[in-house]
Amino acid sequence: MILSNMFLAAEPARLFIGPIGILSLVTWLPLVGALILLFFDKRGVDLIKRFATLWMAVCFLASLPLVLLWNYETRGLQYMETADWIPAIGAKYQMGVDGLALTLVLLTTFLGPIVALCSWSYIEKRHKEYYALLLIMQSFMIGVFAAADLFLFYVFFEVMLVPMYLLIGIWGGERRLYSAIKFFVYTLVGSLLMLVAVFKFYFTAAETAAKYPTEVKAAVEAVVGNNAPMRGMVLEGVEAARRAGVARAAQTGGGGYDAEAAPLGTFNIYALQAIGGARDGQGKPLVPLSLQLWLFAGFALALAIKVPMVPFHTWLPDAHVEAPTAGSAILAGILLKIGTYGFIRFNFPMFPDAAMDPTVASVMATLAILGIVYGSMVALAQRDMKKTIAYSSVAHMGTTMLALFAFNPNGINGAALQMLSHGVTSAALFIMIGILYERRHTRQIAEYGGIVNTMPAFSAMFMIATMASVGLPLLNGFVGEFIGLRGVFEANIVWAFWGTTGIILGAAYMLWLYERVFLGPVKNPKNADLPDLSAREWAYLAPLVAAMIVFGVYPKPLVTFVNGTTEVVVRQMRPNYFGDQGKPDEEKAAAPGAPDTATRN
Repeated sequence: MILSNMFLAAEPARLFIGPIGILSLVTWLPLVGALILLFFDKRGVDLIKRFATLWMAVCFLASLPLVLLWNYETRGLQYMETADWIPAIGAKYQMGVDGLALTLVLLTTFLGPIVALCSWSYIEKRHKEYYALLLIMQSFMIGVFAAADLFLFYVFFEVMLVPMYLLIGIWGGERRLYSAIKFFVYTLVGSLLMLVAVFKFYFTAAETAAKYPTEVKAAVEAVVGNNAPMRGMVLEGVEAARRAGVARAAQTGGGGYDAEAAPLGTFNIYALQAIGGARDGQGKPLVPLSLQLWLFAGFALALAIKVPMVPFHTWLPDAHVEAPTAGSAILAGILLKIGTYGFIRFNFPMFPDAAMDPTVASVMATLAILGIVYGSMVALAQRDMKKTIAYSSVAHMGTTMLALFAFNPNGINGAALQMLSHGVTSAALFIMIGILYERRHTRQIAEYGGIVNTMPAFSAMFMIATMASVGLPLLNGFVGEFIGLRGVFEANIVWAFWGTTGIILGAAYMLWLYERVFLGPVKNPKNADLPDLSAREWAYLAPLVAAMIVFGVYPKPLVTFVNGTTEVVVRQMRPNYFGDQGKPDEEKAAAPGAPDTATRN
């Protein structure tokens, strides 16, 4: 094994194992496991289960060097890799993670072995195909967070729908086909509109870079900061866009652009961010606001479906109820986060004037508030435990979106932390409901009561997850919720009032659920002899509960990673927010040439 290009003082971390970058290894290792599974005898069920779970554990361990070798002195992308992919359109295989993307990659690999292990007892058919799909989907989800090329991101964004569609459609409940098709159609329609916006911006970026090369290059600094390798990658993308724009203009006499005449351009996400956020000498956006609004809408619709925001949420309860336990855990833990991640990665930095347009911000905040109130009220009315948690996800993601549209560091920081917290807590809740379902084969709340008397250890773990969901201090749900609402208070006190109602209603539906299922005497004789947690169930629940406690008591590591991304996004959207032309106060006092830091709290 050859370790090369280890991080230096102001250089982003890089790690290669032979010719393979560590980020590519983490991305494609699950897919390799899925291919190996194809050679297993389908009758060897125990061997298939053990191999898949062990392989996912190895994938998690393989992702840990991403944290251990991280350079905290450099903001922006680290572990960058690039290679030609589709030269005809300028799409490249470009990978890299910043602090936010890194935490989401780790969340994905962390949940992998947990959902594999929890599947051992309830998957009764086509085991090889089931575990292969889990592995394939993990590769594609990591790819979504690690992609630094917009076309590559879109490919991962689309193909990851297929494994989830199959998981719901084959291993789901009685209405699995309806739910799977509804999930697929909803997300596919939004994705197609996003694809139109992607290509429109691709050509617009070339035109803009050709007309305003100096202004665009100046905007690169807001994206890359002190990250020299990232600067080189972004400037290469900007130059590719400029050459494409010049060539197309020459072919058409300067009056338009012919894709056949000069097909090359750039899909580099961070070059497109620089172009989308660039301004002329008078401070006007180079990409007109009218066009930004249409592009923002194309991306926002696809991402709002994924979040999901009201009124695009109706696919989620059906998908959760019919999906197998692992499918629900992945859906709530990872897939929903792709929507909010997309707003931070694309909509805000690429179309900042559209995002901050008062009408757009008010509409998005209103939809977020509707999600908080509507999701909470419907959760209160549910009789099915899974539907209660499904609608709670609508409410929690509404809180996340409201914090994002505060457009300040506290709001975006809080939203990012809420994403990570909800990923762990919601996955744990769905897995625990799956444990009860395995014992009783019902999710109806009325069928339970007094479970604490027969399953005390399980009841204690469910209580911790419930309190984390409510946002109790010293558990992981509190930090993001508190910081995010603080950001909303800074932006708009009316929004903050409605955001705060989510905390009150969240406590109401979660505590009421716990009271009806766990407390009181055992009234139903079918609940009298339920076994408590087995050793295997302890093995996959303990890490989830430990994560809730550890990151509630000591959230600084997560805050540190998320801060770096937040600072860059706020600088791109509001260049003068920190003062001194976008530099934070502490940087003004630093010695000349001192590197920016991603550890400000």
